[in-house]
Amino acid sequence: MGLYEDIDDPDSKYYFNIETNTVEKGLVSDWTHRMGPYETEEVARAALEKARERSQKWDEDDEKWNG
Repeated sequence: MGLYEDIDDPDSKYYFNIETNTVEKGLVSDWTHRMGPYETEEVARAALEKARERSQKWDEDDEKWNG
């Protein structure tokens, strides 16, 4: 086993395809359309929303920081 488990067995992981808005198991799509890897299908399905939430929080934090 190498340094990163997802690299050792990428086909056992789940990915969210931002182009099709679908969850895929394994390296199905081009890397430019994938978010992940994720351990479960449910976590992958929520990935885009989680990214939006984090981005919004970072924007709010930046606004507070910058006054």
